[in-house]
Amino acid sequence: MRKLIQLLILVVFINSCKFISIDDDSLITKPQIIAYYAGDEKSIDEFDLAGVDQVIYSFLHLKGNKLAIDNKKDSLALLNVVNQKKKYPKLKVLVSLGGWGGCETCSDVFSSKDARIEFAISTASIIESFNADGIDLDWEYPAISGYPGHSYKPEDRENFTDLLVQLRKHMKKNDILSFAAGASSRFFENSIEWDKVMPLVNNVNLMTYDFYGSGSNKTGHHTALSSNEFQDSSAESSIEKLINLGVNPNQIFIGAAFYIKTFKNVLNINNGLNQSAEWNRSYNQINFEDVRSNFNFYWDTLAKSPYAYDSINKIFATFDDHKSIKLKSEYALNKKLGGIMFWQLMNDKKQNGLLKTMVNTIKH
Repeated sequence: MRKLIQLLILVVFINSCKFISIDDDSLITKPQIIAYYAGDEKSIDEFDLAGVDQVIYSFLHLKGNKLAIDNKKDSLALLNVVNQKKKYPKLKVLVSLGGWGGCETCSDVFSSKDARIEFAISTASIIESFNADGIDLDWEYPAISGYPGHSYKPEDRENFTDLLVQLRKHMKKNDILSFAAGASSRFFENSIEWDKVMPLVNNVNLMTYDFYGSGSNKTGHHTALSSNEFQDSSAESSIEKLINLGVNPNQIFIGAAFYIKTFKNVLNINNGLNQSAEWNRSYNQINFEDVRSNFNFYWDTLAKSPYAYDSINKIFATFDDHKSIKLKSEYALNKKLGGIMFWQLMNDKKQNGLLKTMVNTIKH
């Protein structure tokens, strides 16, 4: 009898193993794709969102101590973004607070526990009333300088942690909570209590772009995947630092830029790379088509990044392209990151844009 029971147990075990095969695609979690969207009510209809896991509507703002959606434009746009879930049933829609220049009162408001609770309650109400799925906090930045003139204080770091605690208390259990993070050592060391924050959130959207910009006096790759001989700032180095701080790779989303940064008065040396320069302007991915005729295009094999130089007008351009997007997507796969996110959907082509390359690489 004992041997018969052992045999039956063995048969049951073998049969159950059929359902946990490592070849079962249902058990393999692929990285997710997150799209920030700062568009109007109608434009979202023109994009193919197949393969996109989250759309983050950007941005809502603070009105007093509450998260506010108090104008017709934002209300209609958010309603139609949420409406995309009918066409894409697996899609999640988040709202976002802040953005560059959009968190002027965050430090002062969130210095009060009562205000943090009031904000959390208002956020939960908006998520529920619009049938959204969560919130992404884009406070740039707690405890360190960000947008010129915005206040910040050392206590922001602890206040940000409690803000997340309050949001978790008042949001529904399955609501998504994430935040956008600067990709600098200054942010990593001063802005976030990583050991306390990461258990409270689903993921961190790492802004691995803007390494070079309006405050730079030299040219470089603003959204480099890897570092090179003259530029340490890169997605890889930032992600490695975050992992070394104890952050689970599965919670990290690498960032991609759907926009171009340009610099002027750049000497024709090394095709304009790593040269003294003055800030010029940014272009959306789609608008760059209008001015690219004078540019020659190059590839930095160390940084795994494209760049371009207009020797006639002495203008240098730095950006992501299809090749760098593919490499970033493959990096997310290989390093078992949570996925890849980008700013922002309205900058992309409606057909065969950078998002298409992202989806083809990660989802197929």
